[in-house]
Amino acid sequence: MGTVVAIGEGMKTSGFALVGVMVRPAEAPESVRAVWQGLPDDVALVILTSAAAAALGPDVLNAARPLMVVMPP
Repeated sequence: MGTVVAIGEGMKTSGFALVGVMVRPAEAPESVRAVWQGLPDDVALVILTSAAAAALGPDVLNAARPLMVVMPP
């Protein structure tokens, strides 16, 4: 089974750590892209805040792997 990661604003993602999700806070678009580039190969699911999804853009969001979900704003 792969790793689950949450990327985005710390206030919106920190609670995921309580259920074992790897939380990677990133506020600025550059930080989001840096975290994305540094994800381990075993990541199976990425939970993104809406701002993080916007920073990554549609090309990344439409990739086949890893599976991504975007939190509502």
